[in-house]
Amino acid sequence: MPATTVGGPVALAGATFEAQGLFAMSTPRSLLALLAFSGLCACATPGPRSAAGGPALATLPIDPGGSAYGLFLAGQEAINNGHSGAAADLFGRAATTDGDPVFLANRAFTAALLAGDVKRAAAIAPAAGGDEPDLVSLGLLVRGVEALADGDGKQARVLLTGPALTASHKVAAELLAPWAVAEAGDAEASIARPVITGEPIAQFFASLDQGKLFERAHRYDEAETTFRALIGAGDPGGIASADLGEMLERRGEGAKAVAIYDQALARNPDDGALKAAKVRALAKGRPPALESIRQSAAEALIAPATVLMIQKQEEGALAYLRLALRLDAGRDEAWVLVGDILADVGDVEGARTAYGRPGPRSDEFVAARGKLAWSYQTAGDKDAALKVARDALAAAPADRDASVTVADLLRADERYDESIAALNPLIAAQADHPDWRLLYMRAVALEESGRWPEAERDLTAALKERPDEPELLNFLGYSWIDRGEKLPAAIAMVQKAVDQDPQSGAMLDSLGWGYYRSGDYKTAVDKLEAAVVLDPGDPDVNNHLGDAYWRVGRRTEAQFQWRRVLTLEPTAKIRAEAEAKLKSGLDGAPVPSLVAGQ
Repeated sequence: MPATTVGGPVALAGATFEAQGLFAMSTPRSLLALLAFSGLCACATPGPRSAAGGPALATLPIDPGGSAYGLFLAGQEAINNGHSGAAADLFGRAATTDGDPVFLANRAFTAALLAGDVKRAAAIAPAAGGDEPDLVSLGLLVRGVEALADGDGKQARVLLTGPALTASHKVAAELLAPWAVAEAGDAEASIARPVITGEPIAQFFASLDQGKLFERAHRYDEAETTFRALIGAGDPGGIASADLGEMLERRGEGAKAVAIYDQALARNPDDGALKAAKVRALAKGRPPALESIRQSAAEALIAPATVLMIQKQEEGALAYLRLALRLDAGRDEAWVLVGDILADVGDVEGARTAYGRPGPRSDEFVAARGKLAWSYQTAGDKDAALKVARDALAAAPADRDASVTVADLLRADERYDESIAALNPLIAAQADHPDWRLLYMRAVALEESGRWPEAERDLTAALKERPDEPELLNFLGYSWIDRGEKLPAAIAMVQKAVDQDPQSGAMLDSLGWGYYRSGDYKTAVDKLEAAVVLDPGDPDVNNHLGDAYWRVGRRTEAQFQWRRVLTLEPTAKIRAEAEAKLKSGLDGAPVPSLVAGQ
């Protein structure tokens, strides 16, 4: 079974064609670096909002009443539903009534931080000596950031280097401390060699910041040496190359910058930001300005935030991102990541607000608008989704990702001819070596529209560009299997895909279906049973397993599988097939009386 769906973004190896997926050229560079380090690749209609960012209290499902307990329950419900702004209000009110004021104040602090009200969170941060050391440590970090945001580098330095900091937040504090020292005016102390024991990711970013601090102190040779050392050690995501290249451009050494960009592009040939930097350097355009201390400090917090995201610690990641945005409200990659977290926890309106922050001149604009469009699409508002995507394309007409998002939404809306028309010029512009992902995407739309020969052509061409890509192997192999064509070659193709991704229920289903169509029903049962364990909620997999059970004589189990198909939101075609088989079995064979009588 191809891992694609009519109603959602085209899936490919766990990613999507929308802005947050395969065409992720706007992924924050710090996240790309972390992914390289870690070995990973990685709705209800909103009601009225309160000023703090949560729903108005009248919309909460629990009446808070006037007691601390009622306010606490309502606050907890708000937190559970992603409304941290309202939760902060409720917990704060509860702390001023009866009950346990320390516990409730701590909850109010956390909720305010998650809602992005860092100033308020700093004002009510738990005091040292409390019975929650990690929360006290977070409070010190928050107060340190607030001091830095207010330009008080000396106070920030004290808060970020104190003994009460626990391991949970010490790395973030160590990354911020040099910038606090720089803000306090001690340039020499700010560039002391950073040592973060046992934290290779944090050490990379600490060294990167040291290079920036050398540049700020006008010690350019030492800055270049620092950046080149990081590049020589691998430079995950090309982040050190980008920083060195920008410094060289600012120094008027454009030729050296181009050489650095070329070297990085040899390792990351699809990196859109590096390509743009090279074009700028060649044209002797204006290089990016040196960031302010607070902007650089904000960027330093993105690294630990993305580490926490990779570790699925979304609350901690959101807290760090809110701190980064307190230092630099224009840090658009942080807004995109905030949107991702809020979308994951169900705060759709908050996610949309975050995705809407990057402006048309931002590197993250197209990616953010793609995510915003898909949030409407997922909620069933197809018109709003297309409008967002088309407005983004109008604002960035040369951006391929913007065109891809429009094309994929049209495909999701079953407007296949329009989707194909949107993809045609993108593919034609790459006549010699078309992007296999675009070919795959167009093949999906062609196949859905009944134009199989053209879809087969695109899949074959895509495989020439990417011969070992498991999703391509699976899609083409399954399509041949389902048509009863080239079965030996198709089964071998799908087996190759399964070997690369043995945990894919869709690919195991394709393999099992291949054995079924070739008449090896026993092997088909084995493969399809394994597929249904991995993907129990897929109607297609359950339908195929029912057919295989029937062929080996396990007809009661076959009926069970077909009945299960009807509970899994199948397409109209699969529903009709299952209903027909529940009445007459396969090939008109008698239906078991035990099941038929139910």
